[in-house]
Amino acid sequence: MRQSNRSSTPTQPLQASLCCALKDQELLPISELVAQCQQALQAHSLLISWFGRLALADEAAGVFVTALLLPPGQALRVLRGHAEPGQSYPSLTPQFPAAQIFERELWEQTGLLPEGHPWLKPVRFEGARQGQMGDYPFFKVRGQEVHEVGVGPIHAGVIEPGHFRFMCHGEQVQHLEIQLGYQHRGVETLLLKKPPQRLTPLVESIVGDSVVAYAWAFNAALENMANRPVALATLASRAIGLELERIAMHLATLTGLATDIAYLQPAGSYQRLRTAIINASQRACGNRFGKGWIRPGAAAPLDPALRQDLLKTLRVFLPDFQQVNALMAASRSVQARFQGVGTVSTQAARELGLTGVVARASGLQLDVRHTLPEGLYASDPVQPLAQASGDCWARMCQRMNEAQASAQWLIARLSDSALDLTQTPAPFAPPSSSCAEESSAKPPPDWTLPPKVLSLALVEGVRGPVLVALESGEQGQLIHAKVQDPSLANWFGLAYALREQAISDFPICNKSFDLSYCGNDL
Repeated sequence: MRQSNRSSTPTQPLQASLCCALKDQELLPISELVAQCQQALQAHSLLISWFGRLALADEAAGVFVTALLLPPGQALRVLRGHAEPGQSYPSLTPQFPAAQIFERELWEQTGLLPEGHPWLKPVRFEGARQGQMGDYPFFKVRGQEVHEVGVGPIHAGVIEPGHFRFMCHGEQVQHLEIQLGYQHRGVETLLLKKPPQRLTPLVESIVGDSVVAYAWAFNAALENMANRPVALATLASRAIGLELERIAMHLATLTGLATDIAYLQPAGSYQRLRTAIINASQRACGNRFGKGWIRPGAAAPLDPALRQDLLKTLRVFLPDFQQVNALMAASRSVQARFQGVGTVSTQAARELGLTGVVARASGLQLDVRHTLPEGLYASDPVQPLAQASGDCWARMCQRMNEAQASAQWLIARLSDSALDLTQTPAPFAPPSSSCAEESSAKPPPDWTLPPKVLSLALVEGVRGPVLVALESGEQGQLIHAKVQDPSLANWFGLAYALREQAISDFPICNKSFDLSYCGNDL
């Protein structure tokens, strides 16, 4: 067994979360905020998010804007700015295309206009734009032999609604435009309707295949805001739940990839193996998708018997998984179908701001578990993995490698007798409870939140970093909640990947990205 390197953990590790008192945060004019962001991006910082909110009645009128940046090898950096009512600002997008979706979202939610934005279109059709989806300004490709193919929002399979419009010359796609927003639920507004300690069941329902990632990000932001640090055993339990979720969802994607090319033997095997993993999650927390694993200040305790159960499951799982991966990768039909299809180069991925597994498949080693390690990820690091070719084949191999690495990491952690997984508070209600039952069960902790604080947390989910940001008001109440799924930035990458591909390549490109509709629509 590999020896743990806990003793080599730095004394001040970079963290995937931060909390700042807004009274100590300089509030910049919007022009200065843009200038500082431009300077940071020119120095190769990553733009993690760019979001805002309308001023409250007791605040200076206008829009408060927050920029979250990650400088190379440094800690997360927050910049705050304010724009007057009706004010605009010079768009970052022409120089830094990765900002395009953030500026569009900010414009749609607050009306703050990014002047010079080349693609200013609604993201979710919020507010006054509800009911205007039929007026969406699709990009047009003109030519005597150019034709359009529309797919969705209602699909032949049982999937979420989205419209895909292909502009084709013959069978070749010249441009794909993806229109989402059909199931906008107003999640960020809903998060302000109840006491924050009771919100985890709602957060778990935002993206149903990323339950643990969302629950962890939300509770980390809440715990930091309330200055309630959690035990190392609690963080370790959360990491184990997150890695089980990662394995299960990568298996679901690999099942879909094999099914889309009618290779039924690995498709059936991946599905069988996924069932074993999600059943293991159910034995740990009471739910196959990880609901109930995480609550404020708490996580599912893993007693010795359950720990051995998980260990046995993973040890049986791993050789079978490696065998079916070898079968899939050795098939000449799979190679012919996936290699060179839907390629996104490293440069394109960087400029488009892609993140998570699809960015790593294009050669960008972006992984919060590695760049901003906390808890078990700091003491027992996850090694970064990446592919070079950026095609469907690379995205398939990346998922295989990540799932295998997660299984091996879990086996090593569960085998480590020095790792405590029991001294963690159990969730305050039974995992199988509904929201109504939970409210009448043992209550969540009664935490008093400090006034005028901004707290942010990033968790590397199966698709990439999940961001939750919470802001408190004068009375310590939540006045703003920001939720960001990695799919938000990556949908444009899927559209880019289809350029100059055959339209018949769309299903495998789509599945290799495997993005979340509801993660975009919120």
